[in-house]
Amino acid sequence: MSKLYAIGELLIDFTPTKQNAFLTAVEQFTKNAGGAPANVAAVCAKLGQQAALITQVGRDAFGDFLIETLKKVNVDTNYIVQTVEGETSLAFVSLTNDGDRDFLFYRRHAADLLYDKEQLPPNLLTSNDILHFCSVNLVESPMKHAHMALIEQAHQAGSLVSFDPNVRLPLWNDEKACRQTILEFLPKAHLVKLSEEELLFLTAIEDENSAVQSLFQGQVQVLIITRGAEGASLYTNELHVKVPADNVHAIDTTGAGDAFIGAVLTILLSKQITAINLIDFCKQQTIPLLTFANRYAGASTEKHGAIASYLAKHELSFKNDIIF
Repeated sequence: MSKLYAIGELLIDFTPTKQNAFLTAVEQFTKNAGGAPANVAAVCAKLGQQAALITQVGRDAFGDFLIETLKKVNVDTNYIVQTVEGETSLAFVSLTNDGDRDFLFYRRHAADLLYDKEQLPPNLLTSNDILHFCSVNLVESPMKHAHMALIEQAHQAGSLVSFDPNVRLPLWNDEKACRQTILEFLPKAHLVKLSEEELLFLTAIEDENSAVQSLFQGQVQVLIITRGAEGASLYTNELHVKVPADNVHAIDTTGAGDAFIGAVLTILLSKQITAINLIDFCKQQTIPLLTFANRYAGASTEKHGAIASYLAKHELSFKNDIIF
């Protein structure tokens, strides 16, 4: 069976119990499991696919909580290491009435950034698997080099590689370093998901089609551009399809982008799509693929938190039998 392997940060999201308030005014927070790669793995697992996370957390209460949370949603945690050399990362997330967020991170001694490529399991990936990664753990660190090694392993094994930069500028020394690093890693992926803002940030090209075409380099076959409440577009070198999103009452957009790409990867896993047949599948199933991902991400915004807001397979009211 195909399996998703996500690599990157696993952290605690502290969200205010009082919405639409600045962090300086918040007195109480709710603790949730977070981290984009972890969220994506959780989506795939909750939707019935095999998924594992490769990372490192502190040997502390927060690390224990995160591992137990992922176990409860059937994510394979065998590749999560605990260490006393660093601490589990924390993120404080301020919410506004329209569901937007403002982040404050505590990651000076982050355990995940200390994960070394020598800790990677050898020969882990196969041609049936998908490797997914983001950009938060691509800052200069041992973990960045672990990403490079695992991506190389994926290419050698023939695995499909997915990249969602999920840009978080406060975690970088400067914007230029963030942009350059993402543009270095982007050609290593077969499938790339970007928001409209991230596309402009990376390319500085106002025209979307021109911006997208400039990113078809290296291994890139498919680019998906998400537009929040406006839906999403999928591009190949020969195809452009835009699918609108349903209207939802968003109360918390935390993890919505992860819900979207997790839903896409779930479909690819369920259909055993590889780097070889990715474009053909997208040409045939773009509309139902994006429709499902839009609806799944939209549903996640109607609840608080990330993993806790993701629907399990049996909870879906909008399952599309054509692709799932």
